[in-house]
This record gives sequence, C-alpha cells and structure tokens, in this order.
Amino acid sequence: MVSMLDRKLAHDLWSLKGQVLTIALVVASGIAAFCASLSTYETMLSLRDAYYDSARFAHVFVRLKRAPDGVAARLLDIPGVADVDTTISRDVLLDLPGVIDPLVGRMIALPERGLPPINRLTLVAGRWIEAPETNEVLASESFAENHKLRTGDTVTALLNGKRETLTIVGLVLSPEYVFSVVPGVGDEKTFGVFWMGRKRLAAAFDMDGAFNAAALRLARGERADANERAVIDAVDRVLDRYGSIGAHGRAEQPSHQTLTQEIEQQRVFGIVLPAVFLGVAVFLLNVVLSRQIGTQRSQIAALKALGRPDREIGLHYLKFVLVIVVLGAAIGVAAGAWLGNMLTELYTRFFRFPSLDYRLAPWIPLAGIGVSLAGAAAGALQAVLHVVRLAPAEAMRPPSPPTFKPTLAERFGFGHVYSPAVRMIMRDMERRPARALFTTTGIAAALAILIAGTWWGDAINWLIDVEMGMRWRMHVGLQLSEVASSSAAYDFYKLPGVLAAEPDRQAIVRMHRGHRSYRTIIMGLPPASQMHPLLDANLQTVPLPGAGLVLNRRLAERLEVKPGQTVRVEFLQGARGERDVPVVGLVDEKMQMMGYMDRAALNRLLREGDAISGARLLIDYREREAFLRAVKETPRMGALAELAPIIRNFRDNSARNILVFTSVLTVLAGTIAIGVVYNTARIALAERAWELASLRVLGFTRGEVSGLLLGELALELLLALPLGWVLGYWLSWLLVQLMPHADFEFPFLILPGTYAYATLVVLVAGVVSGLIVRRRIDRLDLVAVLKTRE
Repeated sequence: MVSMLDRKLAHDLWSLKGQVLTIALVVASGIAAFCASLSTYETMLSLRDAYYDSARFAHVFVRLKRAPDGVAARLLDIPGVADVDTTISRDVLLDLPGVIDPLVGRMIALPERGLPPINRLTLVAGRWIEAPETNEVLASESFAENHKLRTGDTVTALLNGKRETLTIVGLVLSPEYVFSVVPGVGDEKTFGVFWMGRKRLAAAFDMDGAFNAAALRLARGERADANERAVIDAVDRVLDRYGSIGAHGRAEQPSHQTLTQEIEQQRVFGIVLPAVFLGVAVFLLNVVLSRQIGTQRSQIAALKALGRPDREIGLHYLKFVLVIVVLGAAIGVAAGAWLGNMLTELYTRFFRFPSLDYRLAPWIPLAGIGVSLAGAAAGALQAVLHVVRLAPAEAMRPPSPPTFKPTLAERFGFGHVYSPAVRMIMRDMERRPARALFTTTGIAAALAILIAGTWWGDAINWLIDVEMGMRWRMHVGLQLSEVASSSAAYDFYKLPGVLAAEPDRQAIVRMHRGHRSYRTIIMGLPPASQMHPLLDANLQTVPLPGAGLVLNRRLAERLEVKPGQTVRVEFLQGARGERDVPVVGLVDEKMQMMGYMDRAALNRLLREGDAISGARLLIDYREREAFLRAVKETPRMGALAELAPIIRNFRDNSARNILVFTSVLTVLAGTIAIGVVYNTARIALAERAWELASLRVLGFTRGEVSGLLLGELALELLLALPLGWVLGYWLSWLLVQLMPHADFEFPFLILPGTYAYATLVVLVAGVVSGLIVRRRIDRLDLVAVLKTRE
C-alpha cells in the first residue's frame, strides 16, 4: 500500500518536474565528466600495458653504425638481459603515385626465420611475407590508411641510391610505432614504417652479416628486476667501437614517450576537471535542494502537527534527493560511457592498438554517484533539520522577513541614482548575501570550466604561429644519409627552385650535470641563422656566439644549469668522447629540448673537419614539384621534411580534437549554467510568488514584476562573469602546472576570444533559463497565490 508521504513524493516530483530534471542534468554533467575522463585514462593505460606485454615490447633500444651479427651474443650475456633482437633499420625517401608531398619511410629488416621475438608485429590485413628475398613488404597501418593503400599496392623507395618498387602484402601494427611520428622526420601522413626480408634489405645497404639496431628485453620479476641504467651502460661499452649513438630506455623511445605523456595528460584531466564538475554539481545540489525544501516549510510543519515523526519526514526528503540523484546518475553514467568511448576512439586515431577494448571500471561511476548522493543528502538533511526543530505552530508561519535597511549605495547618498525597481533588487540581494553569493559562484564555476576546457585552441594556434612560423622559417629541411663535407652544400643550389640554403650539423649527445643527464641533440647552425633564429621567451633574438652552448630553457632547468656554468657533453657519434662546454644563453622553445652551437665550433668538438649533416632550404614554390622530384632522385638524401604539409596536418588534427572536446564541455558547462539560473529563478519565484502577485494586483505590469525577479538574476549573472574569468584563468593555470612535460610543453595563453566564447555560452544559458521562468511569471494565478498566504 502506498503511504501518504509516498503519494506526496510522487506529487512533488511531478509538480517540480522542470526543476527535478535540471538538477538531475547538473548531477549527470558532473558524473558524465568524471566517468568519461577517468575511464578514458584507465582504458588507454590498460590498452598500452596489455599491448606492450603481449607484443613483448623492448625495454632498451640502441642504434649504431654497423656491428657483426656475432656481437648479439655478447649483448645477451649482459646481466639482467633476458632477450635480444638485432635488425637493420634505414630511413629512405618514398614516392607514391599522385602524391607530391615529401614522404619518408623507415625500412626495418625482419628475421631470416619467423617474426621478431621482441616488438612483435600484429597483422591487421593481408598476409605475412612469403618470399623474403623479394621486394615484398609489410606496411604500418597508419601510413596505409592516410594514403588509402591496400595490400597489392606498390610504393617506390630510394634504397641506397637506387629506386625500388616495393609491393605491400600486409598491414601491421608494432608496439614500437604505436605513435608513428618521428620528430624532425615527419608526421603520420609523411612518415611510414615498412618491414621487409633481412637478406633483401641487407643486400640493398651492404649489411650482410651485420646489424645497426638492437632491442633488448630485461629480466623482470621479484628476484630478477634488472637495473636498466646498468644494462644501458653495459650495452654502450659493448657497442661503442661499432659506432653506437647510445642506448636508451623506454622513457626516451619516441612512440612510448608521446603515448605516455598523452596518458598522463588525460590523468590530469581525469582528476582535475571531473573533480571540479562533481564539486560544482554537489554544491549546486546542496544549495538548490536546501532552498527547495525551505519552500515547503509549512508542509513539513503540517506533517509534524499530524503526528509524523522527524525521522519519517527526513526519510521522505531523502527519497526526494535519491530520485534526483538516481535519475542524474542514470543519465550521467550512460553519457559518461558514451563520451569515454568517443574520447578513446579519438585517441586511437593517433595511437594504434590491435583492439579497442573500452571499459568503464565499476568503481568510477560508483564513486561519482556516491559523492553526488552524499552531497545531496547533506543538503537535504541540513534543510529538513532546520525546519523540524521548529514547533509546528511556528513553522506554519512564514519565516520572519529580513530586517529592513537602506542599501549601501543609499547610505552613501547615491540612492537617487537608480530607479525604485533597481533599489528593490539591490535591497533583496544585500539582505540575503549568501544566496546571491551561491548563485554567482555556481554560474562562475560553469564559466571557469568552459574556459579551462577551450583555451587549448589558443595554445595550438600559438604553437603553429610562433614555434613553426617564427622559429622555423625554412620551407624544407633535408637530412643527408651520411655526414658530408661542407662542399656538399653547393649541391643544394643545383636542385630546382632553391633560393637559399643553410647547412647544419646535428650531433647526438648525452648532457651531464652532476647526477642529472639527458639524451638529446646539439644543432650546429651558421652564425645569425635566418631560417632557424634563436628566440627567448619574449621572442627576442638570442645571439649564437662563436663558442659555447645555447640551451633550451626547460633542458637547462632539468639539468639545473645556468648561463655561465658548464655541462659535460658526451658525444655519441663521430669522434666520441666527453667535453666540458660552457652554457652561454637560453632559448624558450616549447616543442623540443635541445642545444645549439655555432656549426664551426661544434665541428671542432666533433673533430671531423668542416662537415654538415643536412640543410634548411627556401624554395620557389612555382618549382616545388620539380624540386621534390629531383630530391627523390638524389642518392645521398636520407630524409626530407616540408614544413607546410606538417603544419597543415597538425592544424587539421588539432582542430578536430579541439572541436570535439570543446563541444562536449560546452554542453556540460551550459547544462550547469542552465541548472543554476533556472533553479535559482524557480525557487525565487516560489519564495516570492505572494509578493509578486501582490504587486500585480497593485497595478504593476507583467514586465515590471518579471524585472524584479529576473533583474536580480541578471545582476548575479553579470557579477559572475569577472569571477568566472578569474577562476577560469586559475583553473587553466593549474592544469598546465600539473601537466607532464617531456619534449613538448603547452604554452599558457588564453586569448580574448576564448573568454568571449565562454561568456557567450553562459549568457545564452542564462537568457534561455530566464525566458522560461518569465513565461511562468506571466502565467501566475493571482487569486490562488494570494489565497496560499492566507
């Protein structure tokens, strides 16, 4: 049998269905954000770890010039090494029919028998190579998808100066190239990875019986946890004489480094933004329910007078809260699962895994629901306890009106400046400052969330305009397959359309300062380089002296070195050795962490004479196609990167991601803003209905009566804007500080357009809510409302 209180509950839920739904949507927004962010983080982490384990992803990597195959046994004898796989790896220029953009391919040799025991490949289409001595190849799935390549298609590659036609027989995934982008070489559209038979690749590059790359798995377990640093040092000792450029662990492997940084960034988003969302949702739930229950003061008193115990009344309102939270939870968990799956799919467009196994761990929605329910219950109990402590006769009377006093402006003699209606609004806000503060804070929180989630577009545009536009002023970057004499620079001018060339020299090094070290590149540039100017944080030119090292600011902070001090530079190629080099300046670059020197000074340290390893070029774009065709025919070219396509691809990918993220946050933040404004207005209408009806009877128009109620909300909305801007700036700054920064750092930059967009969304949400409430004010039944007070 349905009790009287349960019938009252059903009646209250139906009569307040608009408020119930909007409050539930606020709860749903918080739970959805919480579930989506944390589940995406956990899914990506699980996908990465499971894939690494099943594919036996290596722990240590090393590249070298050339070593006999027999050296692999010495690597396997190193204490702590469980398995070793050696191979041949070379970067070559590619050519595809109908594609003029420069393409780079990394050719990797497969074992003579079977598949790699480390960094195992996963076949996603086609078949394995059946004739390893032929030009059959396996291609990375990402590159094939970007160029619509299928099994049976062909690719032309420049193998050691000879053009070869390669036939794709299968598309594969590799744990070594989950993110198949190599800094300085290309992006997922201009860089592809190919695997071919070892004998065929060895013959092409004169590597019979030799290898130039190795991967090692370390012993893992409770009693056999290998010391990675000790293994790396031992590998370097073994391979030093074979031209090793220095072994490194997973932390410095490009794909793993990028993937891990993205996962860690998602972890920050999964903690900070959902915490804010849930905090705002619980705060609003608490405030709104407290006020809503306060409007039923006389009903609670009547129930007490009829003999209902306080416990039963409290349980009735907890049921009211429970229904709202359960409704919000159902919507929020469903929306969170959908958003989490969408975000995971967005990530897997760039990070390639064999399967997409999105999962929403049960503890995530349970935690979100628990926090929401606890906050709502606390708000409801606080309001109910305040009322049930009153005697029934006293509770049946309306609460005593606040003490009348002039507004602050009136006390200072400025009351005549605004109209009586505005004066009434100001008096009401000053009499109930806590209520006004709660409303203002709730709206400001929605604005802050929107700013914190949408300013990333400003950062991306800054990176493109400054990092790629002002710091990289070349059209094309070339890398030679081998270090050459500086006289080779004259050959660049023989290429069609070349207007200017700046030869450079790259050296792979490990920098040491005390117990700190970092593996990076020193770039040797010509004095006063025009195509790669060195700029500080204020975009002022940093001079490149004839001696000494100019460091990236973040690298200097990592090494704890300042200008005037020295770092020990361990050269990992050429005339190997260690040198103490003074730091003479700092540059502020967001997208890489390296050092710069005068090219002549770097060559003196390398003791290789006047050498170059590449160049930056300006070309006449009217001859672009002829230039690119000529480069693809040049034997000594190892890699080619054209800046314009890289910027275009970067902008397109970023724009798509930001659009999705911004759209989601706009909906969630807009829901919160509507929930705050609408519920505040509806509760204010319930609290002041008798007063507004009296004014209508006295001759006030509908517009004037609506202005008294909605004017207060409009003022609170306007006061929330500057507070929201400040909170949004602070929240964005907090996110940046918590973000992991490896080779890449987001600049903290919020442009006026972002503030304007967030403000517009909140204002529109406020106006829509106000119009809905205005309609209810216009439909007030004056007789019924006035009778209620009697």
